[in-house]
Amino acid sequence: MKKLMIYFSAGSIGALANSLLLWWVGYYGFTSRFGIAIAPHLSPEWLYPRIVWGGLWGLLFILPMLQSRLWLKGLIISLAPTAVQLLLIFPQAGKGIGGTELGMLTPILVLLVNGLWGVTAALSIRFCR
Repeated sequence: MKKLMIYFSAGSIGALANSLLLWWVGYYGFTSRFGIAIAPHLSPEWLYPRIVWGGLWGLLFILPMLQSRLWLKGLIISLAPTAVQLLLIFPQAGKGIGGTELGMLTPILVLLVNGLWGVTAALSIRFCR
């Protein structure tokens, strides 16, 4: 049970880092400079579900692989929420496969911010051990 609590917490911390980065690049216009129409407002309504889902995704750290290279495990696990975002969530929201309706570079942005989630979650787990 303790491991699950650590993994959920680490995933939530990773989601906070992911969300703050995504907000920051949108707020300061980096996304628009690259033709990506993502610039979220930093609000509890936007942040809360992201942190909860990040915690749920963090439970994937229970998988018994790459225990000695936790940061690499985080990057690999980050591909799961990336795939869901690009192949399910964006298309269901009418943003096209990969979110390309938001800009052709959207998949790269999603891959990068979710990679940050994975590495931050992994470092949080390492810190708790």
